[in-house]
Amino acid sequence: MPRRSPSDSVSESGWHWRDDALCAETDPAAFFPEKGGSTREAKSVCGACTVRPECLDFALTHDERFGVWGGLSDRERRRYANRAHEA
Repeated sequence: MPRRSPSDSVSESGWHWRDDALCAETDPAAFFPEKGGSTREAKSVCGACTVRPECLDFALTHDERFGVWGGLSDRERRRYANRAHEA
């Protein structure tokens, strides 16, 4: 099964924010680096993206376990979600 990425053109409810996502203009491979690879390029794109909060919310809501979403890697999203639950 292919991985979904922030820039895939899937028409699902809740994905309307993707029309403005900067990742749609970037190589999807940057958002899914090999294990141990750099996420710097993806995070740089996310840092300038106006829909970063919506992207992060989508990834957290849908338990995305791979790639950079909303400027955070999977590990960073897990830590973020754990802190939110502890608060």
